[in-house]
Amino acid sequence: MGKISPVSSKYIIHATIDIEGVVDRPDVIGAIFGQTEGLLGSELELRELQRSGRIGRIEVNVDTKTGKSKGTIIIPSSLDKAETSIVGAALEIIERIGPCNAKIEVNNIEDVRISKRTQVVSRAKELLKLMMENTMPDSQELADEVAYSVRVLEIQDYGNERLPAGPAIDESDEVLVVEGRADVLNLLKHGIKNAIAMNGTNVPETIMELSKKKVLTAFVDGDRGGNLILKQLLNVADIDYVTRAPDGKEVEEITKKEIHKAIRSRISAEQAKLELGKDVEKLANIQTSIRRQVSEQQHQQPRPVSQRPGPFKRPEPRAPVQVRLTDDQKTKFSGMLENLVGTRGAHVLDEKLNILGKVPITELQTTLKSLSGGVYAIVFDGIIDRDLVKTAEVSNVRFLVGMDTKVKPQETKVNLLTVNDL
Repeated sequence: MGKISPVSSKYIIHATIDIEGVVDRPDVIGAIFGQTEGLLGSELELRELQRSGRIGRIEVNVDTKTGKSKGTIIIPSSLDKAETSIVGAALEIIERIGPCNAKIEVNNIEDVRISKRTQVVSRAKELLKLMMENTMPDSQELADEVAYSVRVLEIQDYGNERLPAGPAIDESDEVLVVEGRADVLNLLKHGIKNAIAMNGTNVPETIMELSKKKVLTAFVDGDRGGNLILKQLLNVADIDYVTRAPDGKEVEEITKKEIHKAIRSRISAEQAKLELGKDVEKLANIQTSIRRQVSEQQHQQPRPVSQRPGPFKRPEPRAPVQVRLTDDQKTKFSGMLENLVGTRGAHVLDEKLNILGKVPITELQTTLKSLSGGVYAIVFDGIIDRDLVKTAEVSNVRFLVGMDTKVKPQETKVNLLTVNDL
């Protein structure tokens, strides 16, 4: 009998066999040829198909346990789909093998070409990855890599404190003071070589000495940390100009365009001191205004009638009470939150959802602690965290509305709302 080559087969029939008795492999093969003979006509006779090479060698594996035999049947085929399916279905008519009852079931007909195609695609991915890793990069990648390595090599240690600095500190009349090494590297990347880093919040002696000899520009991050460092610099060193990265960004991550825009829009140190003072004064005025409005609301409310105290009872722990949000409240909270996006600010509201004041979210907890109560809701451009929730609980705030939350609603009596809830 001929044997079909696995390379030329298109389909493989996979079947299982279950026999109620003990039989051998030749018995199974004999039953397959004998009981399907004449069933499918001369064109699909298994012996003729195998002789012509259109059906391959029939593989039978049988294991016997506890007086019963089970196994598998594998038949490779180069017929088309329909003819292969007919041959597979013909196997299932076999009900006896030798003296034993038997049951054959075709599990699936595998398309060998799909398996080969999957193998080809997988191997092609590996070859492409290997080629991309080992192939010479284009000219732009080479230029960028060389330029970056040169700029990294240009960074040096300056002064007794060995501060990270660019190579042009000594020959430059103007020097940029930044916060850390990463800031200096980013400025070097974009061709600015006269920057020096403080390497911490304390102003080094080297920076103070430089401020006496050169024109210093403080280039700080656009966040609260940048404000704190700026205050320290202005108090200790002789800073001439001040500039900062865009709000919410750090010097180490801004682009070349943002760097040059920030340097062009620098202001004098005197003006920066005035603006920092105005920010503090503005916050104090806001807090005073909120306290006044809260105090007026509390005076307008009727005082509770005093009652004779009864016997002392230990208070039971209160479960979180979630207030159902009305459509009007939902609309107002949603509108306020949308207007606050990108401002990093917060609206402090009374019970009628009137805005008592607007404060930066960095000063929100300080403002709440300074008030004795009367704040109904807070809507702010930020994430609700545990510290803010604890402060809100002490101040008897009913609603906290933010962009997202790190606290589960059942963990607090304050009603927590986010963008998804609105």
